Amino acid sequence: MDILKQRILKDGKSLPGGILKVDNFINHQMDSVLMYQCAEELMRLFADKKITKILTVEASGIAPAVLVGYLAKAPVVFAKKATPKTMDKHYVTTVHSFTKGRDYDVLVSKEYLNAGDRVLFIDDFLACGNAALGMADLCRQAGADLVGMGFLVEKSFQGGREKIASAFPDLRVESLATVTGLGDGTIELK
Repeated sequence: MDILKQRILKDGKSLPGGILKVDNFINHQMDSVLMYQCAEELMRLFADKKITKILTVEASGIAPAVLVGYLAKAPVVFAKKATPKTMDKHYVTTVHSFTKGRDYDVLVSKEYLNAGDRVLFIDDFLACGNAALGMADLCRQAGADLVGMGFLVEKSFQGGREKIASAFPDLRVESLATVTGLGDGTIELK
């Protein structure tokens, strides 16, 4: 998606340790017009999947997921990183955050993820694939059918796509922009 790629090159920053900083338009301050355009493209890519639920993980995936959910006319569920006092029955899995360098238990209420759901996972980044595999595990626990995964930005050099393909060879995975390398202040895109 050219508009997203241009914005990454213009406003993104390459930080040490393989981190792409896009917090001025994707995951802290959000460009709502760009986010909606991304959601439209993700919806176009998955239009044939008969989606009944959108799943994401807090917090950066929520904005694109809600917009895709709006276009799909499907509810959006986000996996939480802390157990609210109001949630008594839930599915739980552990996810390692590359950016934060720690493990999180993430959970979804059994009330909102069910057998028979046709789930599309949406997130801002695909890097190592840990969040994606965690969400797939939540779908498995619920008996839901994971029909695809869509990402705004993929860092292909971190192997997440390969992990997903190894675990789920027939699952459609789409990324709107693919970063092939990050160097000393440089960003390389596919």
